[in-house]
Amino acid sequence: MIFTRIIGILLIVAGTAGLIYGDFSFTKETHEAKLGPLELEVQEKENIAIPTWAGAGAIGAGVILLLVGGRRR
Repeated sequence: MIFTRIIGILLIVAGTAGLIYGDFSFTKETHEAKLGPLELEVQEKENIAIPTWAGAGAIGAGVILLLVGGRRR
């Protein structure tokens, strides 16, 4: 029961963050070539968009888990 509530809260927080920020980016490093002591390094910036429906769905699923996890049998 406690596990369900924790997952519900995490989904609500993640969904809210997804709706507020909309996307996130990170830098990926790739090593292209090594020629003796010389090393070429390339950094690429990746951007991942979070769809609105995914954020809203995560919030909805979190609310459902909180409601179901709060019931006692």
